[in-house]
Amino acid sequence: MFERLAEADFAYLTTIGRKTGRPHRIEIWFALHDGRVYMLSGGGDRADWVKNIRKNGRVRIKVGSRTVEARARIARSGAEDQRARELLDRKYMTWKPGKKLSSWARGALPVAIDLPR
Repeated sequence: MFERLAEADFAYLTTIGRKTGRPHRIEIWFALHDGRVYMLSGGGDRADWVKNIRKNGRVRIKVGSRTVEARARIARSGAEDQRARELLDRKYMTWKPGKKLSSWARGALPVAIDLPR
């Protein structure tokens, strides 16, 4: 679905406000892998968009001209957590396997969006 758009510079993520119930849209870096969109929150749990996802995982993600409704969640498993960090660090910070991740990728909170099949 988004595979051809994987090299786009950014995505637009719309979450549902945890207090207002209104949509909130941000521009964010992303990486795509195996039917999932990964993002990193440099603000960790303090970021409003992460707080919104924790309250309500329904999101809308737009990359290029494609928009889909999906479910977002905090990336929990060790392998998925590491994959998200490496994918985003490779795309935006030119990380290479065997090298140390950037401080941004090491310290950020990984979020995953499971795209509809």
